[in-house]
Amino acid sequence: MNLFEKEDNPEDLKNMPLAVRMCPRSLEEFVGQRHILGKGKLLRRAIEADRISSLILYGPPGSGKTALAYCISKVTNAYFVTINATTSNVEELRNKISEAKQRYLLHQQKTILFIDEIHRFNKAQQDVLMPDLEKGNPVLIGATTHNPFFSLVSPLLSRSLVFQLNPLSEKEILEILRRAIRDKERGLGNLSLKIEEEALLHLAKVCEGDARRALNALEIGSLTTPPDKQGKINFTLQVAEESIQKKAVIYDKDEDGHYDTISAFIKAIRGSDPDAALYWLAKMLYAGEDPRFIARRILISAAEDVGNADPLALVVATSCFQAVEFLGLPECRIPLAQATTYIASCPKSNAAYMAIEKAMEDVKKERTQEVPRHLRDTHYRGAEKLGYGKGYKYPHQFKDHFVKQDYLPQQKQYYFPTDLGYEKIIKERRKEQK
Repeated sequence: MNLFEKEDNPEDLKNMPLAVRMCPRSLEEFVGQRHILGKGKLLRRAIEADRISSLILYGPPGSGKTALAYCISKVTNAYFVTINATTSNVEELRNKISEAKQRYLLHQQKTILFIDEIHRFNKAQQDVLMPDLEKGNPVLIGATTHNPFFSLVSPLLSRSLVFQLNPLSEKEILEILRRAIRDKERGLGNLSLKIEEEALLHLAKVCEGDARRALNALEIGSLTTPPDKQGKINFTLQVAEESIQKKAVIYDKDEDGHYDTISAFIKAIRGSDPDAALYWLAKMLYAGEDPRFIARRILISAAEDVGNADPLALVVATSCFQAVEFLGLPECRIPLAQATTYIASCPKSNAAYMAIEKAMEDVKKERTQEVPRHLRDTHYRGAEKLGYGKGYKYPHQFKDHFVKQDYLPQQKQYYFPTDLGYEKIIKERRKEQK
């Protein structure tokens, strides 16, 4: 029994998982993927006009690849055939293609061949599809969680449109869960459920955009929780945690939990406690914080709290930010941990940060100083006549590439190097130059 056969067997519908029963029956019921299915988008127009060409649907588990294929099966006039690449072989493929040809000869009806997990096919199996896809019968819809540009052969890709599906947002997962709770025909609407909002939010947050996982957790929690004396099934946060097998962490992305945790993280780095910093990092990652946000805060800390005490701190932080962009979760937790422990363990100095703050304050409050004539730009005609650049001493022409001269009309000192780390060397060099 599979998704595409369920409506032909209404009695079997009751025995199917909630995620299967709640599969959308039309594009109007389909939740998410508005970037490819919104009004006026190419794929939606093609489906509604019944002008589907071969498609490759690429995206993470639970993002709607099979559900979208099922929607297509309900609105198209084509005959729909489904196979799974993990259990299929070349002989079955040839048989399905032969049946498609006979169907068209006898009934002038095209066939849509849906292949789930198509990346499991080897090159020879993919090549079997080529001649007939070229002629447009059968029409292929392939679903894969792997990047098709790596897992599928070029001739197959050239004959197909590739559409990438994104993980569903928390808002979209909540919409799917609430629809399942209300639905009396296919969902849990006939159960006497009392569901805490925090429980639904937990499912939506930790399912990581996988609607199937969220629905499975909702179903098992609802069906295994005994009713209370009033006959109500209380779906609490504790039930949600057990059902999806992940503890809820008190952490909101735009309120106290978010700001308090990142504050503790930065203060632990500033306080040179890598262990505490790692704990707050782990909490944020576990709770679903955007790793790019964390990487940006590490960058700021490297410049503000370490500064020139260890100039490599900013290099490490910048590399970490780039690695986070390249890798994504879960692997990016590793460079985040490396940068966190390195910067937390560095000697600390906020001298550069305090220096720019004092300089900004002077610019804001005091009269703006003019650029001295000997420092002004001389790379244009007439500058020499104005006396610009006259008297400027080029430091590289002097011993140790240094010469004393005025770089401000009124001398100021903003930067006071400390005796920590590399900044101690900077401080000694500045003393020698005075």
